[in-house]
Amino acid sequence: MNSRPPLRRASLDTSPPIDGVEERREIIPAGALPLPPEGGEVALRSSGGVGEAVPETRSRRKTGTTRRARKLRQAGNQAEALLWLELKARKLGGYRFTRQFSIGPFFADFACRENRLVVEVDGHQHAGSSHDRRRDDFKRAQGYSILRLWNHDVLKFRTSVCETILAALDGRLAENIAVSDLHFVFTPRSPDSISSKTELSP
Repeated sequence: MNSRPPLRRASLDTSPPIDGVEERREIIPAGALPLPPEGGEVALRSSGGVGEAVPETRSRRKTGTTRRARKLRQAGNQAEALLWLELKARKLGGYRFTRQFSIGPFFADFACRENRLVVEVDGHQHAGSSHDRRRDDFKRAQGYSILRLWNHDVLKFRTSVCETILAALDGRLAENIAVSDLHFVFTPRSPDSISSKTELSP
């Protein structure tokens, strides 16, 4: 066990200077300030010119993922913002959604991890996009079903859109659907994930 020498308390003269007398200042000797705990790393964060010691934390996310998701949320369109008002805080059927959720190298506009559903809100420029097909294939390989909706429908028919999302969450959509205003790619959930959820539930 390493023993450290006791800390010396430095006293400073705070009385106002007297004319003709040089102000006395005591210099704090090296080693008089406490050191961080042994083995513990701290990072200095500058805040208004004053260094503040904070513990270094490690994230399980890939570097830059959080920053990228934040940018996507801020750059989101009006339709995404309005739909998020319906999905956040478990407002829709008690299901929990995450906005701009990363799945591998891709981001989902909205994702319900518990029910493995991705909801994408697209403009008509996404119709028939090969890039979207690649993204969907990757997400399906991770066990997600994908529901693609149009911006226009979210803005004009939000109630119907929410009912469609609920149908997908409740398992009432169980096959692929491709119509002018809706695109749903169904991914059957593995029996293992369903049985494990049943075992965990009281």
